[in-house]
Amino acid sequence: MATSETTQSAAAVSGAPSAVRGERIQSVDVFRGLTIALMILVNNDGDYSHTYWPFLHSQWNGWTPTDLVFPFFVFIVGVSMVYSFRARLARGDSREKILIHALQRAVILFAIGVLVINSFPDHYNLAHIRIYGVLQRIAICYLVAAVFVLWSGVEGKIAAIGVCLIGYWILMRYVPVPGFGVPTHGFPLLDPDKNLAAWLDRKLLMGHLYEGTRDPEGLLSTVPAIGTILFGVLTGEWLRSKATARAKALWMLVFGAIGLAAGKFFNIWFPINKKLWTSSYVLFTAGFALVVLALCYWLLDVRKLRGRWTMPLLVFGMNAIAAYTLSEVLASTLNSWHVAVAPNESIPLQMFIYHHVFAFPGGVSTKNASLAYALAFVLVCWLVMWILWRKKIFLKV
Repeated sequence: MATSETTQSAAAVSGAPSAVRGERIQSVDVFRGLTIALMILVNNDGDYSHTYWPFLHSQWNGWTPTDLVFPFFVFIVGVSMVYSFRARLARGDSREKILIHALQRAVILFAIGVLVINSFPDHYNLAHIRIYGVLQRIAICYLVAAVFVLWSGVEGKIAAIGVCLIGYWILMRYVPVPGFGVPTHGFPLLDPDKNLAAWLDRKLLMGHLYEGTRDPEGLLSTVPAIGTILFGVLTGEWLRSKATARAKALWMLVFGAIGLAAGKFFNIWFPINKKLWTSSYVLFTAGFALVVLALCYWLLDVRKLRGRWTMPLLVFGMNAIAAYTLSEVLASTLNSWHVAVAPNESIPLQMFIYHHVFAFPGGVSTKNASLAYALAFVLVCWLVMWILWRKKIFLKV
């Protein structure tokens, strides 16, 4: 990873867009920073068996606030890359050159996901190393979206979203699953292990899957995730348009509400499911992201209600990928290092810190202790990013 002394050169995958006339669109940075802060928070509870429900993923169908975090980040990557690519085109870079750079970024992101986040510090077992993951999904979606940003108009992007969402529904609903048959004929539409996405993951990468028989960032479910990033791309194009700022905020809010309603409506036939990234989930979460971004845009870029309160989120937003990677490496380290607590007995450093600092006897309730640990974890990551922010160092791929 390289460093830059100016915000203008931050990478598109975690980049910081500028408005058409040079003024920063601070709402995008704040939205991204909030998303990363929540991503770190929900990934690092002190005790997952005693956690408030909003900080847990839905077990299968349905959603919780935590299930919004990952698609929000994929969505905002789409928004950001529009600004990055358009700025490079305006400087005279060719589309082919930008695409090659996008390919390089995607490969690096994928490699970081596999070799750092999925492997550090002691899981370099090629027979069982996890191939899929968060950064890997972002890398694939980013690369595919790059083609549409560079060579497709609005109609092409909308058509691609339709193909991704409707095509995925048809595959999951009507294509027979080898060994099981057609969904809804003897087994539920989204049976955890009998769906087509899980079968394909087992066929391709058995032994490398996060949940043993399936992976929440699997291959087939990446198709609708491309729809998520393209919704972000369309939003970025809208923000760059010549419409008034008030109109931009209003129509983001309107289309956000439409997305929420469409997701709930499609949920009747194709349930909202984060682990399978269902088409209804894409519509619902993209709608939710639009509503939140519209509110941020109204407050920060229309009403200009900025100040010190935005700084903590900007710190994360300006170094999003670095913050996420740091959090995963730190969590892996704390879970891998062990502390002796008795002769021939040791526990992970994470458990030691949690039980001796946050959940000690006579302390706060277990759920509050778990939340306190997560907040402290976020603070530690933020302090590292704050140091970089103060030095105007923005890591890019």
